[in-house]
Amino acid sequence: MLRQQLLGVRSRWTADDVREAGRALAERALELPELAHGRTVAAYVSVGSEPGTLALLEALRARGVRVLLPALLPDNDLDWGEYTGPDSLAQVEHPKKMALFEPSGTRLGPDAVTAADVVLLPGLAVDARGMRLGRGGGSYDRVLARLERAGAHPRLVVLLYDSEVVARVPAEAHDKPVHAVVTPSAVRRFPGA
Repeated sequence: MLRQQLLGVRSRWTADDVREAGRALAERALELPELAHGRTVAAYVSVGSEPGTLALLEALRARGVRVLLPALLPDNDLDWGEYTGPDSLAQVEHPKKMALFEPSGTRLGPDAVTAADVVLLPGLAVDARGMRLGRGGGSYDRVLARLERAGAHPRLVVLLYDSEVVARVPAEAHDKPVHAVVTPSAVRRFPGA
């Protein structure tokens, strides 16, 4: 129910709204010390009405940060490739799912994410505990489990619109809080993460 409600609100955003929010989001995110000092950042390319990430990806690349982007596998797990600019992206149609922009270069394997200093996560909402509500496909749950199994401890940051920071989202026992949420107008940290 909450997912549908949040997606309904997002569906009313125009392309200009998404771009504008993406620019503001990039400005806020680039203020994070984690991104200022991170050598490798796992990120994603926003699609549809998600908060825009292209401005942030370009700014990170311009800083000399190695940016890893996901490629969706048939089982909903994620492989990773390097972002080297807009020309390194290809639109990929996934049967019964949305088309995604993915890295067109060499695949680095699902474990490549364990080398990231920061993982930027998509989501639909985050609550006061730092619990993230995703789309429900489980791809990023697998990423977070993989990081835990590898003993990797990157900073976890979710990128959202201002209205998507809510009082509470449903959480399951395996869910872990994020360290911070970045919205177009603010950064909020979660000390329990």
